[in-house]
Amino acid sequence: MSSKSSNTAAVPEAKGALDKFKYEVANELGVPLTDGYNGNLTSKQNGSVGGYMVRKMIEAQERQMAGK
Repeated sequence: MSSKSSNTAAVPEAKGALDKFKYEVANELGVPLTDGYNGNLTSKQNGSVGGYMVRKMIEAQERQMAGK
């Protein structure tokens, strides 16, 4: 089984920054995300990382749109 994700970034140049962001969020949430296989993590753990990433990105965009 391949450890590569089938997800593609809308902006390929942002892939590295998104990966870094993912690990930062996982660390904040206490989710033991590692580079490579993470099949030992629950759907809840993985979902919490993705959900929190989206929440933080929306907040950043709202701040930018508000000029803050």
